[in-house]
Amino acid sequence: MEGLSFFIGVIGNIISVLVFLSPIDAFWRIVKHRSTEEFESLPYICTLLNSLLWTYYGITKPGGLLVATVNGFGVVMEAIYIIIFLTFAASKKRSRTAILAGILDVGFFAAVVLITQLMLEGDLRIDVIGLISAGLNIVMYASPLSAMKTVVTTKSVEYMPFFLSFFLFLNGGVWGFYAVLVRDPFLGIPNGAGFILGIAQLVLYAIYRNSKQSKSILPVMEEGSNSKHEPLLS
Repeated sequence: MEGLSFFIGVIGNIISVLVFLSPIDAFWRIVKHRSTEEFESLPYICTLLNSLLWTYYGITKPGGLLVATVNGFGVVMEAIYIIIFLTFAASKKRSRTAILAGILDVGFFAAVVLITQLMLEGDLRIDVIGLISAGLNIVMYASPLSAMKTVVTTKSVEYMPFFLSFFLFLNGGVWGFYAVLVRDPFLGIPNGAGFILGIAQLVLYAIYRNSKQSKSILPVMEEGSNSKHEPLLS
């Protein structure tokens, strides 16, 4: 059983790496057009916090190496995405992103580490970290709901990358199975929820994948400039 759980954990690591890499196309588009368009930063802020907490959980819990290593990689990737978003977002969206990232990814995570290290110990510390991580994991899987709403509203999957949805679906399923094998409810419950939400996203993608691209282009005015950017889409 231990051999099977390790094998599934390795597969989960590979899929999780693909999940963390899947938004690259979207961020390459942001860099290329020098605009975040209608992309939202909240999923990446939530994913960074989620990765930070699971890395902390994996380091703290005996036998949690597979959880810690892949989420450490996720911390690096999500931080890069947020930096790119902050670089190219309009001023209002940039401010909102910076505030949310500061509160959640810096303030909240630091508070969790300080409280669990100074006030808790042993299994209780691990359980509290796992409970908080599981709760935030559910938030991470639920954060693309805003993108799903955009898909339904615009009848276009332009702003919901397929590979991100697909790998979130796989990620939830594999880590949910791994959690059953190692009897870890903190991993099992949120990843089970992620598996279900991943199915919902894929269903939406199947429904709207042949729809025309959204025509609601939002021109961005640079501060102190009298000219608008060229439309990003034809």
